[in-house]
Amino acid sequence: MTDRRIDGAHTGGVDYIAVEESAPFQELKRRQRRFVFPLAVVFLVWYFAYVLLSSFAPEFMAQPVSGAITVGLLLGLGQFVTTFAITMGYVAYANRRLDPGAEQLRHELEQAEGGRA
Repeated sequence: MTDRRIDGAHTGGVDYIAVEESAPFQELKRRQRRFVFPLAVVFLVWYFAYVLLSSFAPEFMAQPVSGAITVGLLLGLGQFVTTFAITMGYVAYANRRLDPGAEQLRHELEQAEGGRA
């Protein structure tokens, strides 16, 4: 098996394996996972609850709330609202907590490669 490590001393490139194992990169991954994994679990539970309610509690889902609007319709629309809320929350989190670190790493890598983008 070939060693995929790029040796900066011999090729003038960057040791990307070392970058991936570096503390700043690991912290960046940790921050991203601390946000994404819990929200993914919450959303999947919410999604499967909706599916299970639709399958096994049709009477509940068919209860009218106002006119032709039912509990099932509101919960279904809530899936879209939740998706957009999670997306907007992630974008705000990434802009605030992830992008500055990623930008710093990118800048350091570009300098290590001699300024080539």
